[in-house]
Amino acid sequence: MTKIIGFVTHSKKAYVCLMQLHKDVDFKLINNVINEFIGEIYQRPPVRSHVKRILRIKKIFNIEINEINNRKVLLTIESEAGTYMRKLCWDIGLVLGTGAHMRELRRIKTGPFNEDNAVTLQQISEAVYQYKTTGKEDLLRKVIIPGEYSVCELEKILVRDTAVESVINGSPLAIPGISYFNDGINRGDIVALLTLKGELIGLAKALMNSNEIKQNNKGLAFQPTRIVMERGIYPKAWKSSGKYKNRGDGNAGGGI
Repeated sequence: MTKIIGFVTHSKKAYVCLMQLHKDVDFKLINNVINEFIGEIYQRPPVRSHVKRILRIKKIFNIEINEINNRKVLLTIESEAGTYMRKLCWDIGLVLGTGAHMRELRRIKTGPFNEDNAVTLQQISEAVYQYKTTGKEDLLRKVIIPGEYSVCELEKILVRDTAVESVINGSPLAIPGISYFNDGINRGDIVALLTLKGELIGLAKALMNSNEIKQNNKGLAFQPTRIVMERGIYPKAWKSSGKYKNRGDGNAGGGI
């Protein structure tokens, strides 16, 4: 599952942020200005950052004002990955005309993972110790969740059994190898490929949108980008010569 950790770390984030205003400001003005930052914004990374300082477009999904105490404003912010909260606070202060900076920041969500389902390192240590000394798995099962959970926010593609092994070996997934897919898929989207049993095969990039898949009986629909399932679990559906074999459900996942 470490193969797809990059996707998780680059997914949607949520923060609790404490912003310090430099002058007194009316609540109504603060609320109006903050609402202007919801949606797509221009942002240049701060001087102390690990990326090139070029102007970028980032998306803020929501900003909620939790509390205002004198010049301190407590915010909950949901944003696209790569958005700098300290720069956001500075920009809000600039528009307010008072100046502002970020005092504290805590990330409370990354992709589907949030503080509600978090566990401590101590809990993991105790679970591992119990398993090694007694062989019991009950604590491990409480602190370690299936890898499929990490892709629960992605569009899902169910792959026919005859197409699974060819996809694992790097072949694109053709339309006849698809058992089920969600509506709303666009070209270029990253989707999750799963077996009919719900096992995660890996991630793939959409080569077609949902309507194109519905309207065609053949063609390459998804290109695998990260594979997590081991080879050899599902049967091969192609001849030893390397050509794919038609077994009633069309191209068994691959490129014809």
